[in-house]
Amino acid sequence: MAGKLYVVGTPIGNLSDFSPRAVDTLQKVDFIAAEDTRVTVKLLNHFGINKQMLAYYEHNKKERGGEVISRLLAGENCALVSDAGMPAISDPGEDLVRLCYEYGIEVESVPGPSALITALAISGMKSGRFCFEGFLSVNKPSRKAHLSEVKKEKRTMIFYEAPHKLPATLKDMLEAFGDRKIAIIRELTKLHEEVVHTTLSEAASMYDDEHKPRGEYVLIIEGYDDSADSQYSFEDAVELAKQYVKEGNSASFAAKMAANDTGFKKGDLYKQLLL
Repeated sequence: MAGKLYVVGTPIGNLSDFSPRAVDTLQKVDFIAAEDTRVTVKLLNHFGINKQMLAYYEHNKKERGGEVISRLLAGENCALVSDAGMPAISDPGEDLVRLCYEYGIEVESVPGPSALITALAISGMKSGRFCFEGFLSVNKPSRKAHLSEVKKEKRTMIFYEAPHKLPATLKDMLEAFGDRKIAIIRELTKLHEEVVHTTLSEAASMYDDEHKPRGEYVLIIEGYDDSADSQYSFEDAVELAKQYVKEGNSASFAAKMAANDTGFKKGDLYKQLLL
């Protein structure tokens, strides 16, 4: 009988966030597949866990993935962990999870902190709809192409970024997106956790040789507002919505149709209809 892969979330900074269930899981599995064994051993030592580890990361995932699958098929249980947060999110662990399903191996979640969700929750940005864009490429043309693809994304966007790449990334974002609101979040759950609310233009000039970025960053950027491209003014859009109401449509449906025609937000138009 095949074993099971446990996808175990680890703390993103504060070790107190590691759940009792996660501790118990690491204690009972046969081995641990870790993104960086040097990082994970600190976690194991803190909780008094002595367990065999093998390194599973981006550059060895094909070779090591086969080894993990073989051991799972032989009946062993494995815990998959990343350096911080939930494995398989912008992380090579997604390949291992996919392999398990291909081989009929059971996968069980042991959830823990996630930097993107934690950052969004404290950002003050719109969270009803959002998209996660992960890390941008270190290759400048690829990075610019990625930003160009999402420049008209209406949902709140979440990016991860390393400190040494942050200044260049902010400048590229300003060039691609124009001046939008951004929340720059660093050192989540740690002593120096920080949330900076600013604009891309201000953020792009925030860092220099005297003010170097430190820590890991989550960047949360407001989505594209297509009302700026509309040939209608907001007043025109409201009048159009009122005309749809006069034609016998409900206020909600009239606002939806006017929003589709003009690019303004349905909710804003609906509020005007109720005045």
